[in-house]
Amino acid sequence: MKTVDTHVHLLSSEVKFNRFYDKLAIAFFARRLGSTPRKLLKNSYEAYTQALINAVQNSKSIEKIVLFGIDDKIDKSGNILHKDTTVCASNDDVALIYEKHPDIIIPFFSINPLKANAAELIDKYADIGFKGAKFMQNYWEINTNDNKFIPYYEKLRDRNLPVIFHIGSESSLPSNRAYESLSMIDLALKIGVKVIVAHMALSYEPTRILRAFLRNHKYFPQEYFTLLDMLKTHDNLYADISALLTPMRAKVLRHLSRYEAVHDKLLYASDYPVPFSIMLNSYDLSFIKRLKLVFKKNPFDRYAGAIEEYFPKNSPIYTNYKKVLPL
Repeated sequence: MKTVDTHVHLLSSEVKFNRFYDKLAIAFFARRLGSTPRKLLKNSYEAYTQALINAVQNSKSIEKIVLFGIDDKIDKSGNILHKDTTVCASNDDVALIYEKHPDIIIPFFSINPLKANAAELIDKYADIGFKGAKFMQNYWEINTNDNKFIPYYEKLRDRNLPVIFHIGSESSLPSNRAYESLSMIDLALKIGVKVIVAHMALSYEPTRILRAFLRNHKYFPQEYFTLLDMLKTHDNLYADISALLTPMRAKVLRHLSRYEAVHDKLLYASDYPVPFSIMLNSYDLSFIKRLKLVFKKNPFDRYAGAIEEYFPKNSPIYTNYKKVLPL
């Protein structure tokens, strides 16, 4: 089985893993990403991008990846309010990697709709081969249901470009919880854009962390169930399973695998390079299965191996990308 991973991040070309948290994380996860702590600390961007490309090229599970950066947070006048030096990769950087590796890269742009020239930028990147958009409205702190964004959505619709919305909790970037809700997709959905909800709309309450690990579905967030219902009634709505191996989200995998009514609307995705634990997790895999997965060196194959325990190789989640991506 080879599929398309529909949710992969390019990091900023200015990335420096010099924060205490970064150094601590790298010590644990560098080799899991196919690199080493020394390489990531010395030449952060080059080491990261090389590890990414090598991992895709050597993967037995992944044929191509949807790759994107995250646009800056700006005000209504277009002034930059915040540019995260780890996550905010530019569209031009994505374009450079796509130019070098068109056989494995499916580029998506990230264009903050507050930009005065947003429509022109959509055309610019679509014309050179970009296949969709990525929103981080919770980081941008914008209400994506504002009617002033209708022309933006109409442009996406008319050019047959899907948009990925981050829905649910966020820990890599500053995030306004008011803009993490599932309702953020309403206007784009109404306009007729193909909408992809990332992370199955899963959130967790910081004050109720223990509950976040429980596998009993009565403790799952309500928006997860709302999304399942919406997937059955909206033809232009899809959801990806990115980051579902992170400990607070993995608990839903058994329930989701048995909810076959929406399997034709789910997209395979990882959220690389977000780290995940095979051994210490909230899913229900046996110790032996976890141990077997740990020894998979390729990070994309390791993620795919765990997902295959819930969605076998003949599951439609591995081919549904053909319904969404204008390839």
